[in-house]
Amino acid sequence: MPEQTAARPAVADVLGAAVTALGGQQRDGQVAMAEAVAEALEGDQHLLVQAGTGTGKSLAYLVPSLLHRDRVVVATATLALQHQLVERDIPRLVEAVSQSHPDVDTSHAVLKGRSNYACLHRIRAGVPDDQGTLVEVPEGSMGKKVLELRQWAEQEAESGGTGERDAAPRHTDREWRQVSVGHRDCLGASKCPFGQECFVEVAREQAHKSKIVVTNHSLLAIDAIEGVPMIPDYDAVVIDEAHELVARVTQAATDELSVADVDRAARRSQRHVEGTEADDLADAGDALQVAMLEADQGRFDLVPEALSDALVLVRDAARACLSAYPKEKESGEGDAGRQQAKGSVQDVFTTAERMAANSQHDVLWLSDGPGGQPSTQRRLHVAPLQVWGTMRDKLLTEKTVVFTSATLRLGGDFGPVATTFGLKPAEEVGPGAEDGHDDGTVPWRGLDVGSPFDYGKQGILYLARHLPPPGRDGLGEKQLDEIVELVDAAEGRTLGLFSSRRAAEAAAEVVRQRLPHLTTLAQGEAQLPELAKQFVGDPHTCLFGTLSLWQGLDVPGDTCQLVIIDRIPFPRPDDPLMSARAKAADQAGRNGFMEVSATHAALLLAQGAGRLIRTTTDKGVVAVLDPRLSTARYGGFLKASLPPMWTTTDPAVVRQALKRLAGS
Repeated sequence: MPEQTAARPAVADVLGAAVTALGGQQRDGQVAMAEAVAEALEGDQHLLVQAGTGTGKSLAYLVPSLLHRDRVVVATATLALQHQLVERDIPRLVEAVSQSHPDVDTSHAVLKGRSNYACLHRIRAGVPDDQGTLVEVPEGSMGKKVLELRQWAEQEAESGGTGERDAAPRHTDREWRQVSVGHRDCLGASKCPFGQECFVEVAREQAHKSKIVVTNHSLLAIDAIEGVPMIPDYDAVVIDEAHELVARVTQAATDELSVADVDRAARRSQRHVEGTEADDLADAGDALQVAMLEADQGRFDLVPEALSDALVLVRDAARACLSAYPKEKESGEGDAGRQQAKGSVQDVFTTAERMAANSQHDVLWLSDGPGGQPSTQRRLHVAPLQVWGTMRDKLLTEKTVVFTSATLRLGGDFGPVATTFGLKPAEEVGPGAEDGHDDGTVPWRGLDVGSPFDYGKQGILYLARHLPPPGRDGLGEKQLDEIVELVDAAEGRTLGLFSSRRAAEAAAEVVRQRLPHLTTLAQGEAQLPELAKQFVGDPHTCLFGTLSLWQGLDVPGDTCQLVIIDRIPFPRPDDPLMSARAKAADQAGRNGFMEVSATHAALLLAQGAGRLIRTTTDKGVVAVLDPRLSTARYGGFLKASLPPMWTTTDPAVVRQALKRLAGS
């Protein structure tokens, strides 16, 4: 297409000017990715592009997005990347492009879910209590923090600030809920006396005027997949951190219900409903409590009859309660207490209706309350069995999508991850192929632009083949001995990635006892930013933790020269959703273990191993203490998902390498 031919040189020109202005170094992988993204956007063809750490992928998709004919949405999984884009990458790019190509539209905006912004109505009118009465300031120690948040929000409104949670004074989730609302509790701009000042409305207005809109996976899922309009019209989306997308879409489509939710909705309704409908809803909650206490924790292949009946009872009582609310014109517009009380009943009804339907497309399970105590804090959860179908129908057939991450090729192939997005391996095409939506196919292309790192020279993959397989009881004596020997050789400088909090704490305790001259930190002992700061500040330090460290920690330099992974991170056998998805794949004649468990493990392994090499000068060892990576049939698939490091099973070789690094 002529547009494509014209766009590609323009992309290279603008990218080059931007990199030069930013004092960076243009990389071949970055140029290849930028041109592939431009081709995908102009040709309405989906693209999966794996770009290793250090490629500069943010610029590689932002430049073609700025040059695209229409608005492009950029969706991230983590707040850290969203901050990086909004606070650093985009402003610097805009400044560079404005100087070299002043005709390019560089307008941009950020959109988050409603609860991420302070609500001026809630701040000025108060928060409904359990009976729906507006309370100006909560009592006790929380009141002081809420007053501080309110003062901050008023200053934001006066100064034209964004009112975003990330810019607020330090606070807890509970405190933030006192100054924010979800979409159910919002009065709407037309009814709210502060609608013109509303931080959310201002952000949306800015987004309507912008070429690039930065948002998150969850908001994208609500807009594109659930059909709730949250983002201005767009025809293309770039999904960064795409390895997280399926989990975030699933999370956005998951609902929960507890007896406390039902009770709260009933109590709030009593002020607004004249009949017995609110009391009937409370009675239905009592029946649900009995049924939940009698049911076993975990996933339901067959929902117990008593629980099914109780859900129907709650559904019908909530429906009746909703119908009993007086019409809006009778109760007066802008009644926040009424709006939020009715919203809580609507939530109960919608969730109970979904759970009572017992759809084969959903998974239903029961979890205990905090501390595993069966109580009114037990919760029912319902989640989609799979999301690839809705992603294909609602996103991929409507928009052009670019998926990017450092981890998209598993087992050396894009197919396993593409399938989870709703793309079929048989639909993969080469560069320049024509759009095939008219015949029902969804063509896509996979591209690996490599990495600026020389993994074969910078990193060693150590497979501890001699160790016994990991047991159900956590780390064994031989694994603990191995950890101590490796940490001792590295003189600290160790990031330990563990499959459970218990394993991380056990390893930390043993290392503290046997290597007291080193500093050993365990996740949970302080906030993660504080732990990371300590880890970076002293090379003779170890940091042991679980999932958030596997993906969310960036520690370049000699602070981290050893990454220990205690076992292959398969999902827990009793994970309700993962086990249901594996079972469904088996029943459909596919390999549920490889499709679900091995794919999940490969993604996490690749992310965990990726913590080691963050710059072109980093060196070190990734030590996997699970011998199954060497001995099991699926080991080849998992190893092919990891960076191409030099591999050994010899512990003596690894210890010598670590000692040399520590002494250099």
